[in-house]
Amino acid sequence: QVQLVESGGGLVQAGGSLRLSCAASGRTFGSYAMGWFRQVPGKEREFVTAIRGNGLSTYYSDSVKGRFTISRDNAKNTVYLQMNSLKPEDTAVYYCARAGVGIQRLEKASNYIYWGQGTQVTVSS
Repeated sequence: QVQLVESGGGLVQAGGSLRLSCAASGRTFGSYAMGWFRQVPGKEREFVTAIRGNGLSTYYSDSVKGRFTISRDNAKNTVYLQMNSLKPEDTAVYYCARAGVGIQRLEKASNYIYWGQGTQVTVSS
């Protein structure tokens, strides 16, 4: 069983930055794509960004492109989400997730097998 533990959430003013981390258990971390999603009450979970297992390909939603950066350190079994120029509309619970084997459509939440418990990000105006 894979466990994912997010950290780094909190309260920040608009225009500020936060860095989220997601630590994964298991010995094959580098074999799987990882993604970040976010969710606000009453809405579906929304794709934010994803990164392939080797770290060479990354994907972003239009709403965060140019402001957020995903990265990973396979030696530490950790994926990161650097969030800059934060806006109030970025307020949500952020989840990291591990994709299934060979998944191509990384923007689909249904393609992820394991999920973290989420970390709250609140951006004040």
